[in-house]
Amino acid sequence: MAEEHDLVVIGGGPAGYAAALYGAAAGIDVALVEESKLGGTCLHVGCIPAKELLETASVLRTVREAGAFGVEAGEPVVDLAISQSRKQGVVDNLTKGLTGLLAGRKVTVHAGTGTLGVDHTVTVDGDEPAVLQAPHIVLATGSSPRTIPGFDVDGTLVVTSDELLSITEVPERVAVIGGGAIGCEFASLLADLGSAVTLLEAMPEILPGCDVDAAKAVRRAFKKRMIDVHVGVSVHGHDPSDGATTVRFGEDGAVGVDLVVVAVGRRPRGDAAGLVGTRVEVDERGFVEVDERLRTGEPGVYAVGDVVATPQLAHVGFAEGMFVVRDLLGEQPTPVDPATVPWCIYSHPEVAFAGMTEAAAREAGHDVVVSSHRFIGNGRAMIVGDTDGLVKVVAEKDPDGRAGRILGVHLVGPWVTEQLGQGYLAVNWEATVDEVAAFIQPHPTLSELFGETVLSLTGRSLHG
Repeated sequence: MAEEHDLVVIGGGPAGYAAALYGAAAGIDVALVEESKLGGTCLHVGCIPAKELLETASVLRTVREAGAFGVEAGEPVVDLAISQSRKQGVVDNLTKGLTGLLAGRKVTVHAGTGTLGVDHTVTVDGDEPAVLQAPHIVLATGSSPRTIPGFDVDGTLVVTSDELLSITEVPERVAVIGGGAIGCEFASLLADLGSAVTLLEAMPEILPGCDVDAAKAVRRAFKKRMIDVHVGVSVHGHDPSDGATTVRFGEDGAVGVDLVVVAVGRRPRGDAAGLVGTRVEVDERGFVEVDERLRTGEPGVYAVGDVVATPQLAHVGFAEGMFVVRDLLGEQPTPVDPATVPWCIYSHPEVAFAGMTEAAAREAGHDVVVSSHRFIGNGRAMIVGDTDGLVKVVAEKDPDGRAGRILGVHLVGPWVTEQLGQGYLAVNWEATVDEVAAFIQPHPTLSELFGETVLSLTGRSLHG
């Protein structure tokens, strides 16, 4: 006999466990099926471990540059074994907390692979097999690292993000293939740890999808840090020899390295839940096809997170998980708008943005006005000794030719991932330049540069 629930969620990553926790908080009976570890990619081989190691890099930079503040600390040495232990401690604590939350809200958790079949039946294949049924199903089967031809992942010479996040020795020379968010974070991390890094990106600029001025600011900063960036190049394979290898790229480029990091994005696992006998469709890229309300072709079955063609971000997964619960409860929530979600990249310098790039706004037909200010003139940035980067605000001209609604906010620089909040709210509340400029920014802060940038769009500025 099948185990009956109100909702069965297949996948325990951010999108899946958000649906489970939020559904349970709403008073419905939820079962969650996870084939690996609760928390998914984000908690175990993604957001959390990557940012923990990037924090190690940040501490290393701080100690290395302490002499400029009159603090003599000598040349710092990284013990990656200790850093990895600390990382694992953070992951374990968060996993324990998540497990406790699910238990506290009486979510039934099944360890095993969940397969969706006819009549909303989910079969769990694991140490304790089970059959579950519910009127509502959420598919949250996540993603896995993409690979590319000619670079077979062996976990030693060629790795993806999964393997890199467990390294215990710093490689002397590294090629990072892919200059998107993941690739730039890894290039930044490895350069700070002491590796000679070559970053290879097929597109004309690193960080595709970012505003071009933001991407250029990061590339300039990388150049100052001796990261060798090549854009507009494809890779053609590599030639291993004596524990190292030579990566071939572009027309006649080649670089000898001790490690190759393949960071070309993640592949959705759309078919991971079986789906035989259902009307759920998976496209040629591996994404589950959904409408704007995240409903599949099978009534009562939703899909969320990395497995749908929306930004593959944990916080988007959280939002989608909560959205589908509200939708199945008949509350008519507003769908998540992929075009206005917040993005954060934890390289050095950091990148954060929400809304339209200048180019996208013009392509959409908007008559835009733009303001940009650099952190080099910001007092707090000078104080902390980190002045690379800028704030750029894209606004729509109103009928009088003045700057009106804010369409996009783009930040590069120190701690901008913690500063995006007011820019994100401005974009999503469709605030105008005049409305935002009226708010007082505390001084001295990094965030006042956003206020200064918006203020200049009113036609009058203070410091800029």
